Amino acid sequence: MKGFCERAVASKYSSKSSTESTDRGPSSVCSDSGSRDSKHDKASLWSNFFASAFSIFETHSESSITEKKEIHSRNNGWTEAVRKVVTGGSMRRIHERVLGSSRTGISSASDIWLLGVRYKVSQDESSGDAATNNGLRAFEQDFSSRILMTYRKGFDAIGDSKYTSDVNWGCMLRSSQMLVAQALLFHRLGRSWRRPLHKPLDEQYIEILHHFGDSEGSAFSIHNLLQAGKAYDLAAGSWVGPYAMCRSWETLVRCKREGTAVDNQPLPMAVYIVSGDEDGERGGAPVVCIQDASRHCLEFSRGRVDWTPILLLVPLVLGLEKVNPRYIPSLWATFTFPQSLGIMGGKPGASTYIIGVQDEKALYLDPHEVQPAINIRRDDLEADTLSYHCNVIRHIPLDSIDPSLAIGFYCRDRDDFDDFCFRASKLADGSNGAPLFTVTETHNFPKPVNHSDVLDDSGGVQNDDSFVVPPISDADGSAHEDDWQLL
Repeated sequence: MKGFCERAVASKYSSKSSTESTDRGPSSVCSDSGSRDSKHDKASLWSNFFASAFSIFETHSESSITEKKEIHSRNNGWTEAVRKVVTGGSMRRIHERVLGSSRTGISSASDIWLLGVRYKVSQDESSGDAATNNGLRAFEQDFSSRILMTYRKGFDAIGDSKYTSDVNWGCMLRSSQMLVAQALLFHRLGRSWRRPLHKPLDEQYIEILHHFGDSEGSAFSIHNLLQAGKAYDLAAGSWVGPYAMCRSWETLVRCKREGTAVDNQPLPMAVYIVSGDEDGERGGAPVVCIQDASRHCLEFSRGRVDWTPILLLVPLVLGLEKVNPRYIPSLWATFTFPQSLGIMGGKPGASTYIIGVQDEKALYLDPHEVQPAINIRRDDLEADTLSYHCNVIRHIPLDSIDPSLAIGFYCRDRDDFDDFCFRASKLADGSNGAPLFTVTETHNFPKPVNHSDVLDDSGGVQNDDSFVVPPISDADGSAHEDDWQLL
């Protein structure tokens, strides 16, 4: 480790000029000035230390085959052991604690939307650096307060299988857990809640984490999710898509609801899976039916009230190998909805939980870190919850995400749901013929017609009262179909 420290110090002073030049670039995040320069220098020193620690193994891996053969096997063993320590989850969390949030790629030139909240970090003539930094700090506090679910290892075997870890196959399960956990946070503690810095912790917060423990005794564990999803081919060791994941949550919540008083439900809200015509079997844009939402609320309350809090899950397939570009503006706009719970999906073949956007970037929480299994007792207000949060702000281009995804929304009451429907209808109307989903009062509409049927001989759109939006035409007048797949 002494060598690491010496290398870090040397790296700091040898690259000082280039670092200062980079920090003054227009796309970099503004740092505090004046009396805080000393603190910034210390952070830079630590940053170089960790960068050296992480990069030394990359350098080692790029050495020539001849050089590798000359290294004694004992040294290789030592290097591998240190590599596991330095690049492991524990060291990365220490990295986060020492340096705080990692803002790599976050720009100070445009605002950020995070689950329905706008953070003004762009600079203009009327606001100085202080306003920008305040916006960034508020964003970071919000981001790090979102609940993170990652791969876990060392839990009890899942069902009859021998799996005691979900590494390499459970990312969609974890992404869905994160989305539902945010819904519970918003419901019980409100959107303005932030992670507490001191103990004892909030009882409601601890109870939420308790529900997502890694055992059959936790209501929303992967053990119980896999059991509930058997009808949708969920199985330990197998990857699952967003549609099956949404339906599995619907089944699990229904099972937990039976035999439990309405006031003691682990998920105290109705669940509505928004799908297309004939439950998605005909394809096309999913339809939010107000009549169906009301029915779900009535069933959840067992006839006691007409409306309850409701969780809407909208599984979508927006293309073949990539998202059709026509859907990108609408996807971006959903993060401006106050009811937004983000998107479970993300990278092709590697699900993440997308919770925000800035310009063309999608900001996400990554479940692909392996951590020891943990089960927090609902009465343990002194519990260590660090592994359920993340300060590292990761991002990918929004147009590069997997076309198979699911969007979540949480509506607290009828007024909130009506506001959601208004925003969703406005979004669909302005989608240029490519709505993510539509809104209707009831199902008493004519059956959707084929896209070819709504075009006349001249290529124009005929008048039709159906709620299905016809495809738009290219500049040359030729119509093309949406890249929807069957759900």
